[in-house]
Amino acid sequence: MKFIYSILCIGFVLVGCQPKPDNAVNETFDKNAETVRAILDGFQNENLDYGAYYAEDAVIRGTSFGDRDSLSVADMSERDKRNWETFNFKLLGDAVNLLPGVNVDSKLADGSVRYYGNWEVTRPGTDSTEARSGVVKLYQSFDFDDTGKVMYQQAYGDFGGLVQHLSITSATMED
Repeated sequence: MKFIYSILCIGFVLVGCQPKPDNAVNETFDKNAETVRAILDGFQNENLDYGAYYAEDAVIRGTSFGDRDSLSVADMSERDKRNWETFNFKLLGDAVNLLPGVNVDSKLADGSVRYYGNWEVTRPGTDSTEARSGVVKLYQSFDFDDTGKVMYQQAYGDFGGLVQHLSITSATMED
């Protein structure tokens, strides 16, 4: 019986001596995920505050065919303004499912944020054209600096195909 009590006591000591798990990466991810939600909402509502969410030297990776390798925040802001003048953007789905990213070298969670989403993009109608919509499936990733601002962003989706689809007029479709 003493043997069983001894084993039990040793077990309690070993369990009690375990270090508390470090939850810092999860907390960083949660904070950064809120930033991504704010960026997506701001983009969708055409009022994104780039200075609040992006580091001054942030890099936005160009992934579309013929795109530059990288854009600055100022370049992205101007591009977004032009797109908002032409298209309306709506993120589909009730809730955005944000996923933790990992460090490329260590393969460990690092506080970065990834998401897959579907965006409905609409070219409003004019006097001579009908409104036209399409859905682009998008994968996007955001890496953050130590202050919680985006320092690197990239997105993958068939933007060229979407723009081509939105540019087709009903007259072209009938031919």
